Amino acid sequence: MRRFDHLADLETFITVVDTGSMTAGAVALGTTPSVVSRAIVRLETRVGCQLLRRTTRRIGLTDAGRLYLEQAKGAFNLIDDAERAIQQTGAETVGRIRLSVPTTYGHYRLPARLARYMALHPAVQVDVNITNRNVDLIAEGYDFAIRLGAFKDSGLIARKLEDAPLGLFAAPDYLERMGVPAHVDELKNHRCILFLIPSTGRAIPWQFRDAETDTDWMPDAAIEVTDDPLGVVSLAESGIGICQAYDFIVADRIARGTLVEVLPELRGRSRSFSLIYAPHKTLTAAAKAFIDVMVAG
Repeated sequence: MRRFDHLADLETFITVVDTGSMTAGAVALGTTPSVVSRAIVRLETRVGCQLLRRTTRRIGLTDAGRLYLEQAKGAFNLIDDAERAIQQTGAETVGRIRLSVPTTYGHYRLPARLARYMALHPAVQVDVNITNRNVDLIAEGYDFAIRLGAFKDSGLIARKLEDAPLGLFAAPDYLERMGVPAHVDELKNHRCILFLIPSTGRAIPWQFRDAETDTDWMPDAAIEVTDDPLGVVSLAESGIGICQAYDFIVADRIARGTLVEVLPELRGRSRSFSLIYAPHKTLTAAAKAFIDVMVAG
């Protein structure tokens, strides 16, 4: 029987107290209030007493909770000190990192950066999950995730990796059959391949910069792709229609001539990718080194 299988619940308890509420704790941990609430109940059941006083607006510590919190924080500090001690005395950085990354980044941008990291720190084990599902960092045990978009109000720490430029692309044989559009209005006469956001089922609009004006334009979709955004590029390359994609995905296809850019005068927009992690998490030497390599590009 494992003696300390409750440590994740204990860490949740500390975070809830530090942030002042179940909701704020859930945000800081990258999870939901219901998951946090269940963790607290499990912990109280384990220790056999109430740790938190819950009201509709805030939480407070019981006397037992206050004592437990003080001792628990001391224990976590000792663990942190132990990890730092062995990492600093060792000849090389060791440890394990779990990372979740979307398919676009996992196939086209992560490999080069991860190769640099592994060359510098060969003793670190890196577990990579390539998925377009937004994982729960804490509940599912991930150290990092790479995600698209801004995270100003998420409660998570976000380190921008890059702003990825966008363009419109099609196969040469498609343009020979259907004609080359000369203006955005002419896209209405073409087969447009759109990607649907898995969580909402809504299509992602195409983003243009026309004469210094930023526009989000929603074409009439001839084809809609779900789950994997790389599918829009594969379908466009096969000659089915026009897609919008990141330059880093199509660069090799442009070089081979299987795709060409359409309406290049409308380019100029980009989407940001960030490395995110929970703010409460004490970073190991392996994790700190991973952040440094990823952010350096």
